[in-house]
Amino acid sequence: MEPAAKIWTDGEFVDWGDATVHFLTHALHYGTAVFEGIRAYSTPAGTAVFRHSEHMARLDMSARAYGIPMGWSAEELVDVNKELLRVNELESAYIRPLVFLGEGGIGIDTTNNESHTYIAAFGWGAYLGEEGIQNGITAMVSSWRRISHNDFIPTAKGSGGYLTSVLAKNESKRLGFGEAIMLNDSGSVSEGSGMNLFAISNGKVTTPQVSSGILEGITRNSVIELLDSEGIEVRETELARGALYAADEVFITGTAAEVTPIREIDGRPVGTGKPGPVTRKAQELFADAVAGKLPQFAHWLDYI
Repeated sequence: MEPAAKIWTDGEFVDWGDATVHFLTHALHYGTAVFEGIRAYSTPAGTAVFRHSEHMARLDMSARAYGIPMGWSAEELVDVNKELLRVNELESAYIRPLVFLGEGGIGIDTTNNESHTYIAAFGWGAYLGEEGIQNGITAMVSSWRRISHNDFIPTAKGSGGYLTSVLAKNESKRLGFGEAIMLNDSGSVSEGSGMNLFAISNGKVTTPQVSSGILEGITRNSVIELLDSEGIEVRETELARGALYAADEVFITGTAAEVTPIREIDGRPVGTGKPGPVTRKAQELFADAVAGKLPQFAHWLDYI
């Protein structure tokens, strides 16, 4: 992460080091916040935010789902993000909006806690490293389960719900793997620590369905559309753990991870142990889409 000059806080641009909160901020104690992760890309036509309105609409949905008031509309925050990029003179960036509950009460009752919105934008390279993008990463099936529809709201990006993701990610790193794969309560594959998963067997592409406890990722949905445009159908279905070991290819998607191959799961090579043709096609299509090279998907790019 490369610190930028300014962060937007409740309507003001402040210096990076001044974007602070009080110790008794409710979200700091209970995770009462929602967030988004968005990327802006440098293209020949200028800086463009990828699927900007969809990300901000999901932020608004997440806030409504968790009962956290939004001080600004999704449309207003789209304009804020673009101005933040301009202020910080960023040609490409990772954008992190956070809507959170602040002071007003330290108990569980949030009736008197005010809502705040902060947004940062900064340079951030490949989340899992360029080596991972090119040759794939190792992964393990975590002992920690993905949050349940009965306990949290997996379809919303609530900050508190990512504590299990932290546990899974740290477990995988401690045991020498690059990433974690999380199962749901029924033992089916859900997603990674913060990214969606695709598996390819005998040329057929599958990805866990929403009922499996996934976040319906915007990058995930983009890859489904991109592959479909090439005549490659993606089936959304329940995916058993054993299917990962039998797969010819596995890759993960997300705003941070983009499209990253998995070459090994639980010490077992995936297919040949190298990224396969469908994975490479997904990477190629996604890279072209964010670079503005695919006219049929030009509407995904919001130029600043």
